[in-house]
Amino acid sequence: MTPISVNVEDKLFQNRYKVDAGRPHIQIKDAGVCRSTGQDRSCTFVCPASCYTAEGNGSVTLITDGCLECGSCRIICSEHANVAWEYPRGGHGILFKFG
Repeated sequence: MTPISVNVEDKLFQNRYKVDAGRPHIQIKDAGVCRSTGQDRSCTFVCPASCYTAEGNGSVTLITDGCLECGSCRIICSEHANVAWEYPRGGHGILFKFG
């Protein structure tokens, strides 16, 4: 039996995201925590939509467009509680193609 190969980027492209301009539903509370904790910035590789990016100076950049609202970042950062998250306003956020 031949293994099935799945391209995550192709699957994510099937979804759409309605941006709520100027009102992100998720934020990094304190950018300094990401730099000062000496952590491995796990959110940068746990997020399935690659919303988090590790910068050269130790900080983390968050781009909320495309967030799948899965909560992985909140779980992985629970020790530092440095992620503020709320549900997007009605009609905004992830729009799954298949339900």
